Amino acid sequence: MPEHLSTTAWAPDSWKSKPIKQDVVYDDPKELEEVVSRVANLPPLVSQPEIDRLRAQLRDVAEGRAFLLQGGDCAESFDYCEPTKIEDKLKILLQMSLVLVWGMRLPIVRIARMAGQYAKPRSSAYETVNGEQILSYRGDNVNGIDPGQRRPDPQRLLSAYFHSASTINYVRLLLDSGFADIHQPEAWDLGYVRKEEIRHEYQTIVNRLTDALGFMGVIGATGSGQTSALSTVDLYTSHEALLLEYEQALTRAVAKPSERGGRRQPYEPSTPPRKPLAPELCDWYNMSAHFIWIGDRTRQLDGAHIEYFRGVKNPVGVKVGPSMEPAELVRVLGILDPLLEPGRVTLITRYGAGKIADNLPAHIKAVQATAHRPVWCCDPCHGNTTTAPTGHKTRSFDAIISEITSSISIHRELGSRLSGVHLELTGEHVTECTGGSQELSHSDLPSNYQTFCDPRLNYEQSLDIAFKIAKVYQDERENAC
Repeated sequence: MPEHLSTTAWAPDSWKSKPIKQDVVYDDPKELEEVVSRVANLPPLVSQPEIDRLRAQLRDVAEGRAFLLQGGDCAESFDYCEPTKIEDKLKILLQMSLVLVWGMRLPIVRIARMAGQYAKPRSSAYETVNGEQILSYRGDNVNGIDPGQRRPDPQRLLSAYFHSASTINYVRLLLDSGFADIHQPEAWDLGYVRKEEIRHEYQTIVNRLTDALGFMGVIGATGSGQTSALSTVDLYTSHEALLLEYEQALTRAVAKPSERGGRRQPYEPSTPPRKPLAPELCDWYNMSAHFIWIGDRTRQLDGAHIEYFRGVKNPVGVKVGPSMEPAELVRVLGILDPLLEPGRVTLITRYGAGKIADNLPAHIKAVQATAHRPVWCCDPCHGNTTTAPTGHKTRSFDAIISEITSSISIHRELGSRLSGVHLELTGEHVTECTGGSQELSHSDLPSNYQTFCDPRLNYEQSLDIAFKIAKVYQDERENAC
């Protein structure tokens, strides 16, 4: 019997019957219950039609008709819910996607790590600060970064909901107001690129982009009377679904299409109906985000997170690192993707530049031996984290690029295809990662090191990544001619 059929029936709370990792222990369980109950009665943050649209687009990604760009902060702070920071992050994702469209000649599916990425797994429940052992910082929806705010506070879950709602609302406002129309020449300032030959290469790409966009404007392809893919885009939200009480509270029942004459209505109530639907007549959607993923520390086959994820209709991600055996990967896919839906699962591989050659080929071959068709997405940031002589946690731009290009090559050699990248980035001009066209060194890190968690690619380095990937696929296309 297939593994997924041997499990018990799924319900939004069936994860509670499984062992759980990275759980948060609160001093007052009753207060937690009251907060979760309130979240469960608040409106959803995203809609079922939006989630279904992403499912369809990720099917295209899995089948090679589109490419996935996922990026954002390692861990959001409530303080990031501020117009300029949201605008900066949105701008870099849009500019990166435009460069990738040009280089790859494929539509880009954009997923932001924002509007909910407030929790972080930790390797230890405690850490030492100023010689004192205190509870580890677990993210703004659990406790505070200040040593005096480390007690897990259930009220922070409500704050997470309202900060997520405000962020999503502002993103929608920006996109509806034409913010995505970023092909103005002044948006492309390449003065940060130190090497003349690289700046010239980038400027050549920008010139071709602006020429193409200008030509489309002349022939009326971007006219104001039309809906233009250059002035409005889909942008989806995502986060690691770590705190299952919160995720369950935002999991809502929606009648299956067959119950609506074969199609869904433009809007269907997602709050529990007065007369609950029979389980066989409804689908369950996690409406805290369009896309959620399982981290490397919570993907136990018999664990609570796998149990929760198997029942929601959202497309889901799984972090895949060196510790995952190929057979385990196949079993995870069997549980999460029993219907063999292309794009249902995104495998977010994170090995490190020095370990990818020893791990990725076996994972690809194991999946190729099945009928699963996941999205293969490279996370080149997590496996390349080091500590600089200055004491700052950092990442090397060269190592990040090496893991991406190695992933492209390994997939190609095995008859597979890298279908996306997953990056920890910010649209701000921080100094947290070394290298890139700015040629940042370890000595530059203290000048604007802002992260309270993992180091992020800054605006310039993020754009560098897009240019590098575009150039790889452009060269591949030209060599094939």
